[in-house]
Amino acid sequence: MTKYFNNRVVELLAPAGNFEIFKEIINLGCDAVYFGGKNLNMRLHRKDYNFSNEELFKAVKIAHSMGKKAYITVNNLYNDEEIEELKEFLLLLNEIKPDALIVQDMSVISLIKEMDLDLQIHSSVMMNVHNLQSLHVLKGLGVSRVVLSRELPLSYSKYLAASIDMEFEYFIHGDMCIAHGSQCLYSGMLFAQSSNRGRCLKPCRWGYKILHNGKEYNTEYPMAVKDMCMNEHIPELIDGGITSFKIEGRMRNVEYLKSIIEIYRDNIDRYLDNPLSYDPKKNSDVLYENRKRDTSTAYAFGKPGLSNINTRYEGTGKLFSSGKMFSTATEERESTKEKIEKINGILHTHSIDNKEKPRLSVKVNNFRQAKLCLDLNVGDIYLAGDVFLPDKPFSKKEVEELIKIKGETNIYLCMPHMTFDLQFEQYKQLLSYKLKIDGLMATNIGGISAFKNNNLIGDYSLNILNQKSAEFYLNQGIKKLTISTEASVTETISIINGMGSQAEMIVHGSPTVMYLEHDLFENIQKDKVNENEILYLVDDKLFKHPVYKDQYKRNHMLLYKNICYLPILKGLYNAGLKYFRIEGQHLSEDELSRVITTYQKALNDLDSCETLYEDFKPNDNGWTLGAFEF
Repeated sequence: MTKYFNNRVVELLAPAGNFEIFKEIINLGCDAVYFGGKNLNMRLHRKDYNFSNEELFKAVKIAHSMGKKAYITVNNLYNDEEIEELKEFLLLLNEIKPDALIVQDMSVISLIKEMDLDLQIHSSVMMNVHNLQSLHVLKGLGVSRVVLSRELPLSYSKYLAASIDMEFEYFIHGDMCIAHGSQCLYSGMLFAQSSNRGRCLKPCRWGYKILHNGKEYNTEYPMAVKDMCMNEHIPELIDGGITSFKIEGRMRNVEYLKSIIEIYRDNIDRYLDNPLSYDPKKNSDVLYENRKRDTSTAYAFGKPGLSNINTRYEGTGKLFSSGKMFSTATEERESTKEKIEKINGILHTHSIDNKEKPRLSVKVNNFRQAKLCLDLNVGDIYLAGDVFLPDKPFSKKEVEELIKIKGETNIYLCMPHMTFDLQFEQYKQLLSYKLKIDGLMATNIGGISAFKNNNLIGDYSLNILNQKSAEFYLNQGIKKLTISTEASVTETISIINGMGSQAEMIVHGSPTVMYLEHDLFENIQKDKVNENEILYLVDDKLFKHPVYKDQYKRNHMLLYKNICYLPILKGLYNAGLKYFRIEGQHLSEDELSRVITTYQKALNDLDSCETLYEDFKPNDNGWTLGAFEF
C-alpha cells in the first residue's frame, strides 16, 4: 500500500538478486522490488543470481497481487550483436507488464517507441542525470522517474523536484562507486569487464600509495568508498523531493537485506506517523553492528571528502559473497606485433570502399597546445571543458584569437563532463557574443538539448556502443559522435560500418578512465602541496596511475600507457572511419607535436602506418591498444 507524506509518495524500494530472495523480500516492509533477467542487466557476476523468464512473470504477478510494484532492470549498455536479443526481451516484458523498466542505454528508449510497447521507463543511475535540461529531455522521451546521480546533494534534488513534474529515486543504503555513474572506463579497458556492463572488477579498491612531487604517502585504499547509509535522514530525503528510497544490493544474500529493509520500513513509518517526535537514531546501532564496510551519507549533504573512504578490511576489495578479491593490481597491456597483426586481419575482413578523406582532430588543454595544432594544420581542435590544472579555462580573448588565425581548421568548444545549470548559463552567455566557433562538444543529453542549434559533437562520455544509440543521438542533433573507448574491435567495426562518416575514434592518448568528484589531493593536504602538479596512484605492482585535477576540483585518472592505434589506422579507415582523434590534454608540447606530425603522415599515406610505427617509440611506459587488446 502506497505511503504518503503531505500528499507526496514515499516508496521503499528493495533489491532481489534471485527468485528465492524475492519470495522472502516481497513479504517484508518494502513497497516495491527491483530485479533483472538472466542477461541484459547490470548485475552479472553471480551465475546463481537473476531471474529466468518464467520467474520474471511469477515475480511481477506476486508483487501485484500484494499491491506492490515490480521494476525490472534493463540497465546495461548493449552492443549491436545484443540488439535482437534485446528486442525479444522487450516483447516479453511487454507481456509481463512490470511497473517500469530501469534503463541506461538510449537504444532501449528508441526500441520501446519503435515497437510501440506499453512499458514505463525509469532512467538508471548509470545515465548520470545531474541537470534540469537532461530531465526535460528525458520527460519528453516518456521517462517518468529518474535515479539521480549519486554525487547530487539533496539540496539540489529539492531544486530539481520543484522545477519539473517527475519522480526521483535516490540510493539510501549500500555499495557506492568512487567514480561518477557511467564515467568509469578502467575495468573495461584493463580487463574487458566493463563497469557500464555490469562486470566491474573494481580496480578502485586496489591498494594504492600516493606519489606527489617525489614524496610517497602511505594511503592504503584511497578510493575504497564507504557504503551509503541514510538511516537517520528520512526527513531530509522526503524534503529533498525523493519519491523512491532505493536500497542497493542485488548481489546480496537475504540475511543481509532483511534487517536493512525492516529498519528503513520502521524508520519511515515512525516518521510518517509522528514527525515532530521522531527519533532518527532508534535503529542505528543495529545497522552499525551488522555493517560490512563502514558507512557514510556520501554526497547527500555536500562533498564528504576523506570521511567517505573506508578503512575496514571487508571493504577493500573482497566480494562479500565469496571472500575472493575482485581483482589485483594488473599491468595495462602492452601492444604486441602479434596483437596488431590479429586486429589488422579482423579489420581487413570488414573493409568497405571508403571514399572519405581522413580527418585528424586533437583535444587540447591550453592556448599553447591549440596554437601548436593550428601551426600544424590539424583538421579539428577541441578546446577542453574540463581543463587540467595549472592551466585555466579558455578565455573569451583566447578563443577569439584562435578564431582569427584558424584558417581551414575547425575549432570546437567542449563542455565539462558534469554540466550543471550554472555551466549552461555560462556557455550561453559566452555564445551570445557571436563567437565564430565551428561548434560544441556535448558530454550529456542535457547539453545536446540546450545547444542543439549549434554544430554538435558527442563526446566519449555518452558511451555509444551500438548503432541504435548512435542513431538516437544523431536524431537529437549530434552531427558527429565519439565511439565508446570500451568498445572491442568487433563492436567498433559494427558502429563504423553503420555510420563511419559520422563516427570519431580516439586513436592516441588517454581518455579519463576514472572521473571523480572525490579529491585525492586531500590525502596530502597536510603538507600544503601544490595541487597544480600531477598526482600518481602507485599500485601494489608499482605502476603509477596519473591523476589530474580540473578547474572544478574534480579528479581525472588517465591510463599510464597511452593508446596508440597508429599501426591499425589503415584498417580502421578501410572499415569506414573518417575522424581520428588525439586525446592530447596531458601531453607536453614537444610530444604533442611529435604525435600530430606522425599521425598526419600516416593519414596522408595509409600504407606507411606500420613503417611509421616501427620508429614511433613511446617516451614513457609503452603503448597500449586499450579495449582492442581483447
